[in-house]
Amino acid sequence: MSREHAPLRWGILSTADIARRKVLPAMLRAEGVEVVAVASRQAQAARDMAAEFGIARAWGSYEELLADPGVDVIYNPLPNDLHVPWTLAAARAGKHVLCEKPMSLDAAELEALREVCGHVHLREAFMVEFHPQWVALRELAAAGEIGEPLNAQVQFSYFNDDPGNIRNQARSGGGALYDIGCYAVFAGEWCFGAQPRRVIASFDRDPAFGTDRHAAGLLDFGAGRSLAFAVSTQSARRQSLQLVGSRGSLHMPLPFNALPDVPCVLEVQGAAQDAQPRRIELPAVDQYGLQAEAFVRQIRGGPPGAACLEQALARMRVLDALRRSESSGRFETP
Repeated sequence: MSREHAPLRWGILSTADIARRKVLPAMLRAEGVEVVAVASRQAQAARDMAAEFGIARAWGSYEELLADPGVDVIYNPLPNDLHVPWTLAAARAGKHVLCEKPMSLDAAELEALREVCGHVHLREAFMVEFHPQWVALRELAAAGEIGEPLNAQVQFSYFNDDPGNIRNQARSGGGALYDIGCYAVFAGEWCFGAQPRRVIASFDRDPAFGTDRHAAGLLDFGAGRSLAFAVSTQSARRQSLQLVGSRGSLHMPLPFNALPDVPCVLEVQGAAQDAQPRRIELPAVDQYGLQAEAFVRQIRGGPPGAACLEQALARMRVLDALRRSESSGRFETP
């Protein structure tokens, strides 16, 4: 088989937990994807992961993986503060990059990727956009099922007070807003097809970690449209998305961590508010596998461009504005 039609060859940049538990198993089942290499700063960790998943090559440094001529695409699940440096290094080495969210610590840092976005394909890894339940939500809203979409609410929380966990390390970009608040920003963009005009947030910081363990905010999209969110790294496990319109509402009970082997349910409440919600069952899929396949199609589909970087920048500017509002106590403009 010629390389033009062969699966794209992927390398995994680190043995991060999300790669091992969720993304890599999905990639191994995805069409057009061949995982051929993994790298870690601890060579044994790379060898162990390669043996566990049947990966051909294990590298003891990130530099060796980027120099591997048999790798076409890099998946970057490193800590948040390492996303831009290693995405930039991979792109300079001629590799396309799927980078975990958030793609940077702020928008200014992300601007560095403009240098390479015309040479390789880059994408921020919001896997949820490929799940059928998110596609169905957008289609139902566009079809007028709930009237004019007006208000969205996002709740997302879990409990993790382990000081050794990267999500609790402020210098690496830990905290609720970066880790899961970025999903709320994505949800607003998805539900309203726009970026917010202004935002405001409040934070409660862990006294030991310095990270925001609880974050709540409001995104104002204008014309009566808004998204309210509450995210936490030290609360009971919970997630949901509710989109309320002028004549009905849509409810997604498990919007972000949909299980790959369990069908999802989307609840539709029509204009007759006293009626039972209509339940739409969506097929069980692995959203991480769909994401990998979509990135392969993007790479195969045409020359690189700045569109995906611009999307990531727009989301990052919203996160920046939310963080500024902590200090100002006012609405801030992204």
